[in-house]
Amino acid sequence: MPDVVRFDLRLPARIVCAAGARSEIGPLARSLGSRVFLVHGSQTLKRLGVLEELAELLAAQDVEVIASIESRGEPTIEDVDRAADEVFEFDPGPGDLVIAIGGGAAIDLGKVVAAMAVTGDDTSVRDYLEGVGRGLALPHPPLPILAVPTTGGTGSEATRNAVISCADPPCKKSLRHDGLLPRAVLIDPELAMHAPPLVTAHSGMDAITQLLESYLTPRANEVTRQLCVAGLRLALPALPEAYRDGASITARLAMSEAALLSGIALANSGLGMAHGVAAALGAMVGAPHGLACAVMLPIALKTNLSICRESLDALAQQLGMDDADRLIAEIERLGPQFSIPARLSSLGVRREQLSELAAGSRGNSMSGNPRTLSDDELLRILEENL
Repeated sequence: MPDVVRFDLRLPARIVCAAGARSEIGPLARSLGSRVFLVHGSQTLKRLGVLEELAELLAAQDVEVIASIESRGEPTIEDVDRAADEVFEFDPGPGDLVIAIGGGAAIDLGKVVAAMAVTGDDTSVRDYLEGVGRGLALPHPPLPILAVPTTGGTGSEATRNAVISCADPPCKKSLRHDGLLPRAVLIDPELAMHAPPLVTAHSGMDAITQLLESYLTPRANEVTRQLCVAGLRLALPALPEAYRDGASITARLAMSEAALLSGIALANSGLGMAHGVAAALGAMVGAPHGLACAVMLPIALKTNLSICRESLDALAQQLGMDDADRLIAEIERLGPQFSIPARLSSLGVRREQLSELAAGSRGNSMSGNPRTLSDDELLRILEENL
């Protein structure tokens, strides 16, 4: 019998996942409210008629889209405040919900809109962010959120935080609240079939990074580790296929499931060094999050190997590989397939920025890293990989 373990999982109340599942959006939304603030990403969704299709499905259930807000990249404080001002005009309250459809940026923006819509005042989202604002607590629970991910990567549909970019100082910070965990998640892998190859690669590597870091963090438990194993079994073979053939519904479904599992795992156990540095890279040099994670993942695995070889060996064997060294080698082989560079300089990092980069990497993600790194150690590792 295994040792008795304790775990405390927080999950969306309902998750619907299937090819063509978007047809179920009407009843799913109606269970949460009757007026929708729609936050959406890629123009592709609009061009293909997906947004119009969803609006018709909602209308058939007497659910009205009263505002449509476009996400244009990773959300900034200004983006959020502007969107919140737009929502305030409709006097949001009971019976309203947010539907966030797109990649992680769109879903994060949707989450924060749901939070800011009910603050009842003219405060900026900056006042509620950890580490940079006034440390205010949200005065009311956010509006219900229905998340519809379309990239198969970030797992934001299963987390209770949203990441916002700040310009002064350059950083990425989270808004955290249990109410930011979506009430419902609708995953239709057909919506990911038109994602460009680089978006597929970057978002997929984000999911793989999350699965590996969530497995290795000391905060993990037996349940989250098994979620990570299941996700990696799906993602490692599926991502190259989805990259080569975006229309492969089998690969898209596998990546959608892997992304969901990565979100559940990180929300309940945490991340590590790769995500800590990736956040700073995004803030300092504008590196896309998934790309930054992909560059940092082999570096982080090698950095942590000295104290978690046993865990990585066990993971490798569950994935059908001999040991940790083989697993790391397989991860390193993924990069060239997706035109992902191996050096920080390829992301635009300059040597004189490394001290600031190291300092900016300190945060919630880094605190979950298996190996505790001093400032000098982190700076040396970054220098070695410039």
